[in-house]
Amino acid sequence: QVRLVESGGGLVQAGGSLRLSCAASIMIFTFDTMGWYRQAPGKQRELVATIITSGGSTHYPDSVKGRFAISRDNAKNTVYLQMNSLKPEDTAVYFCHAFSRLGNHWGQGTQVTVSS
Repeated sequence: QVRLVESGGGLVQAGGSLRLSCAASIMIFTFDTMGWYRQAPGKQRELVATIITSGGSTHYPDSVKGRFAISRDNAKNTVYLQMNSLKPEDTAVYFCHAFSRLGNHWGQGTQVTVSS
C-alpha cells in the first residue's frame, strides 16, 4: 500500500520560510509526478507545485511562482516544498500528492499557518 507522510508544517510569521517534506513508502520513481496541493477553509483544493519524478521538470501557479520550490531526493524517497516569503493567504492544509498509472495517492495533510 502506498503511503505519503507529510511533515514540516507549523506557524510562521509573514515573510518567513518553511520546508515541507513528503516521505513515500515506495520509490518515488514509481510515480509519474508528485506534487503539493493546499486547501484553505471554505476553498477548493488547489495546486501549489508539481515535479516530474524522472526528469525533474517543475510547475508552479502564478500565486507561488518565485517563492516556492519543489525538489526531490530519490535516495530518501522524499519530495520537499521550500516555501519562502510566506503570506497570510498561504495559510492552508498542504497535501502531498503522487500520480501513477495505478492512480492518485494523497497524504494526510499538514497545517501551515502564516500570521500577519
